[in-house]
Formats: sequence, structure tokens, C-alpha cells
Amino acid sequence: MPLKHHPLLTEFPEHHEAIHQLKLDNAHFRRLMDEYEETDKEVFRMEENIETPEDTVVIEAKKKRLDLKDQLFAMLQEVAR
Repeated sequence: MPLKHHPLLTEFPEHHEAIHQLKLDNAHFRRLMDEYEETDKEVFRMEENIETPEDTVVIEAKKKRLDLKDQLFAMLQEVAR
């Protein structure tokens, strides 16, 4: 199975407009999204063996990505209300 990135727009396509608007209007959302995208790229490089850290580093990076995704999703849900 090929590995893939998990960009926010792919993860939450139903929130495309809200993501765009929050990126423009909310500096905190924008910072979290940038951090999420960078962490996603980092995890992808590890999974592709471009970078080969210890397993604990990979696990922590995946946890960080998931935590950021949860925070971003919570912000998107607030906008949808």
C-alpha cells in the first residue's frame, strides 16, 4: 500500500471553505495548520525511510500530528455551528 500525505484539506474536504476562511482570519489556526502540515511531511519522510529515527520518535511525531489534527478539527466544528 503506497504511503501518502494527510493534508488538512484531504482529511476534511467537507470543511474546505472553513479551512480557507480560518487560514485568512485566525492566526492561531494558521500556526496550527502550518505545524500540522510540517509534522505530516516529517511523518511521511519517516515512513518512506527517507529519515530513519528510532521507533519512539516516529510514534511521538504521529501523536503530535493527531493532536494537532484534533485541535484543528475542534476549531472547524466551532465555525460550523
